[in-house]
Amino acid sequence: MPDVIQLLSDHIANQIAAGEVIQRPASAVKELLENSVDAGATEIQLVIKDAGKELIQVIDNGKGMSPTDARMSFERHATSKIKNIEDLFKIRTMGFRGEALASIAAVTQVELKTRQAHTEAGTRIVIEGTEVKLQEACAVNPGTNFSVKNLFYNVPARRHFLKSATTELRHILDEFTRIALAHPDVSFRFWNNNVEQYHLEQGNLKTRIVSLLGNSYEKNLVPVDERTDALNITGFIGKPESATRTRGMQFFFINGRFIRNAYLNHAVVQAYEGLIEKESFPFYVLFIEVDPSRVDVNVHPTKQEVKFEDDRMMYSYLNAAVRHALARYNIAPALDFTLSPEIQQLSSVQQPVTDSRREQTERGYLYNTFSDKDQAHFIERKDSLRHWKDLYEIAKTPIESSEQNTIRSDSHNEQPTQGAMQMGTAAEEKTGGNMMLIQGTMLATTVKSGMMLIHVLRAQERIWYERLLDGWNEQNTPSQQVLFPVSYELPPQDAILLTEVLPDLARIGFDIAPFGKNTFAVQGIPAGMAPGEEKPVLDEVVEHLKHESPDAVNKRTERLLAHMARRLSRNKHAIMQAEGQQALIDELFACTQPEYTPDGKKVFVMVKREELEGMLG
Repeated sequence: MPDVIQLLSDHIANQIAAGEVIQRPASAVKELLENSVDAGATEIQLVIKDAGKELIQVIDNGKGMSPTDARMSFERHATSKIKNIEDLFKIRTMGFRGEALASIAAVTQVELKTRQAHTEAGTRIVIEGTEVKLQEACAVNPGTNFSVKNLFYNVPARRHFLKSATTELRHILDEFTRIALAHPDVSFRFWNNNVEQYHLEQGNLKTRIVSLLGNSYEKNLVPVDERTDALNITGFIGKPESATRTRGMQFFFINGRFIRNAYLNHAVVQAYEGLIEKESFPFYVLFIEVDPSRVDVNVHPTKQEVKFEDDRMMYSYLNAAVRHALARYNIAPALDFTLSPEIQQLSSVQQPVTDSRREQTERGYLYNTFSDKDQAHFIERKDSLRHWKDLYEIAKTPIESSEQNTIRSDSHNEQPTQGAMQMGTAAEEKTGGNMMLIQGTMLATTVKSGMMLIHVLRAQERIWYERLLDGWNEQNTPSQQVLFPVSYELPPQDAILLTEVLPDLARIGFDIAPFGKNTFAVQGIPAGMAPGEEKPVLDEVVEHLKHESPDAVNKRTERLLAHMARRLSRNKHAIMQAEGQQALIDELFACTQPEYTPDGKKVFVMVKREELEGMLG
């Protein structure tokens, strides 16, 4: 038998290694920006064309490289960060593996221009697919100018699997946002297709958060600053009322490096327990400084996963720090009456207290009421309020009677409902009008052969889905205009998603128009949606789009309608009265598929009389 094991060529090995580091344009953006930060740059420019597929260019004013270093930087495992194994456990720089530039050069066309400040001429290197085409002296500003062109030009299969320009741009914005947040002392500029998207000046973290994510965060930031012998935790968290139904606005940085860690995220969310809804996610930008020897960052090529020496300690410290910050916000709000000119100008503050004014005050009713022991809760009673209990009983009577009406014994047996004649065995039944609402979630009604049990929310979901689907197909879904347009601001990457589905939202009744950078004006909502529900509904739509599977784009309309139907079906008040219950049944059985929700859940069950008798023996 001939030998079959052989060494891979350097060219193929580099392309395989590149697949681990460079998965999409955003991966190259991350590596190049991190290199600029490690080079000590104070000004970094990012230029993108065609979502990074055509061009990714990063220009910085860092320390630059010598001609030899410029050439060596493209070799695999060539790094200035590690000289021995001990250095691997003292990493404080962003990059250290020596794989980034080699991986980028393996699958792109690269042009590098770099110059050190003390030299007169710089170095220009051109590489295509690991092959050095040119190295020469050139004129360039101090720092590094790195251009990546035609990503995956020599690996067509990888290029074919790239997503749409909108999706790839969103991933680039994610990486840009993380690095810009981690380094507020660095100035960043970002161009996309020759249009400047960001111009971030040097400043503090709060300014950087507002500049990057929007002005809506400015009033909702709570500072976190806990310093211990084991670790330091600094940054900002959001007030409970600023929690949204979308993920993505949660940022952890360990020693300046962005990481993902579900365990630490749970520590923060646990601190908000009882303050936000279960389906909501708090905002936070938290920096944890810890001894590098207690953190292993050499877990994954992207360096976004780390291992801690003591996970439980990290969890406890982080949870306590967030709870402490929230407690300070709730207990000691920032109110300083000495700074209010309106209060300082009051005569009671400016005029001195005289003996006659003090005696007059002490004879007053309010003074005696609140100064006598155990008398503060006794307030003067007026005759019209003495019989308040009788008024309460009278006011409560209609409510009780309406609740009793949910158990109807009126005879509506004369005519079967039109909808009940439209499906299989259920079509042959007719509701007897004896309806009962069970714990607010299920509706029981008698039919000819026994009893029908209907899940109210699922029935409403099916009804809404078919309403929206009819309106979508006919392109005439009614929209109710809001009295005052609602401003809806999103982070840049989420704004891209919402812009993409604005035509779809318009077909189901939303009237939304762009209103400035990353901001939208909601002028109309679907008929039947309660005013004030705009932001939660749109938050859920964006969250759904962020996590939809790659093959779901073709089914986006169906999924969007199903999601909207699920949201609009949360109206329990519509079935509190018997008329609403009967209307629900009529409209449900007028649907084309009343038995199941859009996602296949059972809407109702039939219980025959024989089964009921069997239950009772």
